[in-house]
Amino acid sequence: MSKPSSQGEQSAFPSTRWSRVVAAADLAAPDARSALAELCSAYWYPIYAFVRRKGNDAEKSLDLTQSYFARLLEKGVLAAADRRKGRFRSFLRADCEHFLIDQHRREKALERGGGVSLIPIDAQNAEGRYLYEPADAMTPDRLFDRAWAVTLLGRVLDLLGAEYAESGRAEVFAQLKVVLTEGKGAIPAATLAERLGTTEGAVHGAVHRLKKRYRAILQEQIAATLDDPAQIDEEIRDLFEAIRP
Repeated sequence: MSKPSSQGEQSAFPSTRWSRVVAAADLAAPDARSALAELCSAYWYPIYAFVRRKGNDAEKSLDLTQSYFARLLEKGVLAAADRRKGRFRSFLRADCEHFLIDQHRREKALERGGGVSLIPIDAQNAEGRYLYEPADAMTPDRLFDRAWAVTLLGRVLDLLGAEYAESGRAEVFAQLKVVLTEGKGAIPAATLAERLGTTEGAVHGAVHRLKKRYRAILQEQIAATLDDPAQIDEEIRDLFEAIRP
């Protein structure tokens, strides 16, 4: 069985800039609903995985995830996000933890949405993706970070592939992306050269450019989730630590 595709979610992953968080928090702003929709699209699966790993079954996890994002519109939750703390994902994870504690105390779900249209969650895809998560004792916090990292890296790969396609190099990307997904030694340079009808030297140069652009896009995407650019390198280290076995 092949792993369920998350391409739709990856393609929808926005640049979660703090300006968009602020816009979502201001319900009077004209783009508040679209800003909230972007945040939901970006983070629904990490939140779902977090809630699921807390011991909730699939159906309840879907309800809680929907209710949590509806809650972001209530009581100035987003407005309380402190951008001086730097990482929106850290705020979101901690806030969801408080939400689950509150839900447990009240033993019922909060009413959803108040007519606000949230990003729909594909129940089959959500649970399908979750079933491929490590079945060990990974904590909910770590699983949240892992889901965030996988989603973000998928988005970076999508953006890079789109750039190559736009410049007429889709086949080059299709052959070389294995270097990014499986490592430098996954396919010998000679094999890649033969497939692309070029030399090994040209392949090494192409791989170098691919990696350089990949890192640049990654830095751009990471920067979009931070308030302090000085945290970019640290956040990238955290990202790769999150997906380490």
